[in-house]
Amino acid sequence: MRAQQITLAAIEQDLKAAGLPPLSWYDVLWELTQATEGKLRPYEIEERTLLAQHNLSRLLDRMEKAGLVHREIFSEDGRGRWVVITEAGSAMRSRMWAAYAPALQRHVGDKLDDAQAGQLAELLALLSRKS
Repeated sequence: MRAQQITLAAIEQDLKAAGLPPLSWYDVLWELTQATEGKLRPYEIEERTLLAQHNLSRLLDRMEKAGLVHREIFSEDGRGRWVVITEAGSAMRSRMWAAYAPALQRHVGDKLDDAQAGQLAELLALLSRKS
C-alpha cells in the first residue's frame, strides 16, 4: 500500500507539473475511450475505475465543465444518463498519456529488470482476470 501511494503521488506530481489534470481524470477518459461509442453509464465508470459514487459525481461535474465529457439522457430510462467523451476529452487523454507513460516508466519501469517487469505484467494480468 505504501509503495502504491508513493508511486501514485509521484505520478500525480508529474501530471501537475505538466499542467495536466489529476490521474482520476485519465482513468475516466480511458474507460470512455475503451467503451462502445465512447459512452458509459456512471455506475459502469464507477465499477471500472473503483471511484466512489460521490467522488465520481463531482469529478464528472468538473470534467463536464472543462468540456471533456457531456451527459446525455439514456433513452430507455429518462432518469438515467450516459457520460460521453468529447473530442476535447480524447485530446486531453492523449496529452495526459504523453506525460503519464514516461512517469510510469520513471517511477516503476526503471526500477525493475526485465524478469521483474515480466513477473509484474503476469501478476497484473492474472489479477485483472479475477476482478
